[in-house]
Amino acid sequence: MARKKKYNEDEVIEKAMHLFWRNGYAATSMQMLEKEMGINKFSIYASFGNKHGLFLKSIQCYKKQLNSIFEAFKNSNKGIEDIKDFFYNSVRICQIEGNQKGCLLTNTYNEFSGIEDKQINELMNSFMKDLKELFIQKLRMNSKKDEETIVKQANYLLLAKHGLAAASRVNNEKEIEDYIEMTFKNL
Repeated sequence: MARKKKYNEDEVIEKAMHLFWRNGYAATSMQMLEKEMGINKFSIYASFGNKHGLFLKSIQCYKKQLNSIFEAFKNSNKGIEDIKDFFYNSVRICQIEGNQKGCLLTNTYNEFSGIEDKQINELMNSFMKDLKELFIQKLRMNSKKDEETIVKQANYLLLAKHGLAAASRVNNEKEIEDYIEMTFKNL
């Protein structure tokens, strides 16, 4: 007979997410996870299979937290202004008490680039593809530009979003605001 869990799985996943967000995947040890989550290694393995399985659950948890930002972004209809709002909103989520600086997805994308991990790479590629498609849709809304230019601008914005995530880890609010404003001035 299986033992009943003495912890809330969603709560321990969120704790793990914050630890991975702070340290990255490779620098987060099982001992660190045990301490942060308040459960033992056996419970981690029993619930999540291994550190990798827990990391995948942590990314899903993060994506759920971002869902309201993405829903607002998808459902708005102001074109380029929507993208700019999305940039500001994605920085604001990192300023919430208890959240880390930067974007867990961008951090993961950077950490796992060049590493053969099919599950992580599929997750990251899917996220980046979806984000680029949203940028393209928004750019088409108020643009008389040709499709090639729109795709180039979407690529530019995708790279700018990566830069923003990295900058939000070390730069102050004014520098971040200037970065966002200059990004959109260049479109």
